[in-house]
Parts: sequence; structure tokens; C-alpha cells
Amino acid sequence: MKESAITVIGGGTMGREIAFVAAMSGFQTYLVDVEERFLANAREQLTKSTARMVERQRVSQEAVDAGFQNLTFTIDRDTAVRQSSFVIEAIVENLEIKRQLFAELDEIAAPETILASNSSSIVSSKLAAGLLHPERVCNVHFFNPVLQMTLVEVVGGEHTAQNTLDRALELSKAMGKTPVVVEKEIFGFIVNRVLMAIVGEALHLYEQGYASIEDIDIAIKEGLGHPMGPFTLMDLVGLDINLGIQELAAQEPNDHLVPEVSATLSSLVQEGKLGRKTGKGFYNYNK
Repeated sequence: MKESAITVIGGGTMGREIAFVAAMSGFQTYLVDVEERFLANAREQLTKSTARMVERQRVSQEAVDAGFQNLTFTIDRDTAVRQSSFVIEAIVENLEIKRQLFAELDEIAAPETILASNSSSIVSSKLAAGLLHPERVCNVHFFNPVLQMTLVEVVGGEHTAQNTLDRALELSKAMGKTPVVVEKEIFGFIVNRVLMAIVGEALHLYEQGYASIEDIDIAIKEGLGHPMGPFTLMDLVGLDINLGIQELAAQEPNDHLVPEVSATLSSLVQEGKLGRKTGKGFYNYNK
């Protein structure tokens, strides 16, 4: 089925780009946030991002104009949700805040409306517990930057109906994405688990004195063909975000992925060295 309208909740980097891709794909789309200033910033950032894409001939000006035509910026969450058949949550990575949101959405949305989370660290079973319609809850994980990255991970739990997954896959394809299905719930899904394993081993090699940060990055780039090494990548993403993911992973029961949180990461974050956004991380960007 073609979704009647899409609501994306959260006007941050991920949310605004998910909403714009949906809008450019021809869907009537609502981008929801709690204050007008957040929505104004989302509009401004989208205007800048899409202008660069047009300049680089990655998309036509007509497609961008159509996207903005189909996109409504609103603080009226409840009305947007009632008018939509598919809702995607892209708010802060906090379990209790997400649970509260999904409990409210479960009461507001029509029973057939899909409720999806963009999170890759909080599986949907933790959000569906106690809801009237847990069968319509799943994870639909997009990758940053959503305007350019084509992959989407679609994940359901034992609570998720097959129709929910089918519609998530269909929507992903309609948005020009390449969806993959994670057959069972697991922290981090596919991509982030593999990436975290590489990052964890890179940190271990450095912390135990086996190789320098620079040489580990060179080895991964040249030996595995990655566009950047793990330390450069962590600096780009933000060391605070990497630390938060490690801390969440370390709390997962019976999961071998992160045996312990990196002391190096913890120390750098405590010093305020968060990577590119602060000018210093594993590398110094103020030179």
C-alpha cells in the first residue's frame, strides 16, 4: 500500500533529512518538533544542504522545490500523526523519553498507523511493551547523511506483525533506499555492530601499545579499502556519541560486543575533546 502521509518526529540532523527524502519521494510529509525555533533551524539546514546538492548536480532544483512543497513544518504533533499512516521517531537517544512518546503515539494514531523508531541502539520491543498495538512497532534505521546514504535497516521483534515489516520495506524502497532486514532484534543491528567491533579492536590495539593511532588508520584505509580509519571516523561522528554507544552496548546482557568501555574515549570526553566539532579529539584540527 502507498502510505497516505508520513510524520517524522524530531527536527535534528536525522529527522529533518528523513522527512525531506520522504517529501522528495512524493509523500505528503510532516516534520514535527516541540518549538518553532527548532523547525526554523531544520528548514535553514535543509535549504543549505539541498542547495549544495543542486550545485554538485546530485539532484535537480525541481526535485528540491517539490520536496519543500510536500513538507510541512509543525509543532502540532497530534494533528500530524492523525493525518499520517506512517510515523518515524527520530528524537534524543533516551529510552524513557522514547517510551513516553510511543505511549502517547499509541493513543493518538489510528490502529493501522505504523510507529517506527530510527534508533539503532534501542530496539523496538523496549518501546512496544505495554502498548495497545505493539504489532505496529518496528525499527527503521536510516544512515547519516540521509540525503546521500541509501541503506536502511528494517528490524522487527517478536511483537512486530509481518505487515508492519512489509510496509516499512515498501516505504524504504519508495524513498529510493536499499532496505535490509535484520531477522532478530540485537543491539546495533548489522552495520553498527560490525563498525563497533572494528572501533573496539582499534582502541584495544592503541591502548595496549601495539600501534599508533595514525598507523591503525592508515592500515584500515589501505588494507581494507575504507574511506577513513576508525579514529578519524570517531572524531567525525563525535567522541561523546561513540562513548555513549559503548556505554549502552556494555550494559547489554550476554552481549560480547563491548566487554568494557574504552578508558581513552572516557578520558578524552572528560577533557572536552570530542573530535572535529571541538577542534580536538584523537587528532588536532586547530592546526
